[in-house]
Amino acid sequence: MPITKAQVEAALERVTLPDGKSILAHDLIRALTVEGDHVRFVIEAPNAQVAAQMAPLRDAAEQVVKSIEGVGNVTVALTAHGPSAKPAAPSLKIGGHPKPQEGPTKPAGVQRILAIGSGKGGVGKSTVSSNLAVALARAGRKVGLLDADIYGPSQPRMMGVNKRPASPDGKTIIPLHAHGVTLMSIGFMMEEGKAVVWRGPMLMGALQQMLGQVEWGELDVLLVDLPPGTGDVQLTLCTKSELSGAIVVSTPQDVALIDARKAIDMFNTLKTPVLGLIENMSMFVCPDCGAEHQIFGHGGVAAEAKKIGVPLLGSLPIDLDTRLAGDGGTPIAAGDGPMAQAYARIAEGLIKGGMA
Repeated sequence: MPITKAQVEAALERVTLPDGKSILAHDLIRALTVEGDHVRFVIEAPNAQVAAQMAPLRDAAEQVVKSIEGVGNVTVALTAHGPSAKPAAPSLKIGGHPKPQEGPTKPAGVQRILAIGSGKGGVGKSTVSSNLAVALARAGRKVGLLDADIYGPSQPRMMGVNKRPASPDGKTIIPLHAHGVTLMSIGFMMEEGKAVVWRGPMLMGALQQMLGQVEWGELDVLLVDLPPGTGDVQLTLCTKSELSGAIVVSTPQDVALIDARKAIDMFNTLKTPVLGLIENMSMFVCPDCGAEHQIFGHGGVAAEAKKIGVPLLGSLPIDLDTRLAGDGGTPIAAGDGPMAQAYARIAEGLIKGGMA
């Protein structure tokens, strides 16, 4: 049975202060959320001086919630109310040179990491990433989405989230959540409209932090929305992470396929299996007459998939509602229309194939 807030609150009633009243009776609990088997809440002290003495109370609250049957992870932050309180925002710095590591790693609790890449920009890779993440979550999977497009992060807008993640200890980062998906993006850590002007080592360090310092929790699959091309971020992810495989997105036109082939070759060179291709902008269906127009050609990605011996995971048309939904912060896959069904079919294929 799913864990409820009522169960958590009942457990917290057993945590009392010296006067015998519970922390709930003192109204100290804030931002209580339950996401699957992961429980998060904040204990807010009246001032910084009291907060400094409440570490044992925080530990006790964490233990009673952990004792609830079915709870896997508990995250408790201790803050103070009033002007003397420290901000809850992370005090860590994002970026910098990567730390040495012995070999490829994977965040604790994450079963699979899938990279979603493309050889060039403008083919709808980020749109596919956000919608596929939502479709997989609606199919019952525990899904994370890492926006690794450092120079042009778009997932904060597409997923409708734009706030700075918390960092209770200045080291770990608490990811955000939207539409059933656990989220992290460099866009959450930067001022909106501010350009990221970094060299390669800074990119590599930031990616390492977002993979290793984010508290992802238990996930069936972590989707990584890569930047276009075959550069530092792709190289770092493929060599420093235990990738389960990659999905390549392309439009059917020859110019896009030329670059998609380079992305496929990159993954093959780096020993990352290409699990399948997705043809985006496959056609345009006129909303007035219903006629199909193959603006970028049609079937080029299917032919390429057949040529290299990997599945064509899906063909997606150009769709105005998909663009409007992404700009509005609610991916089209969160609804029930034809495009949501198209993404649901791709998600179902990944699950049945053991890829997600």
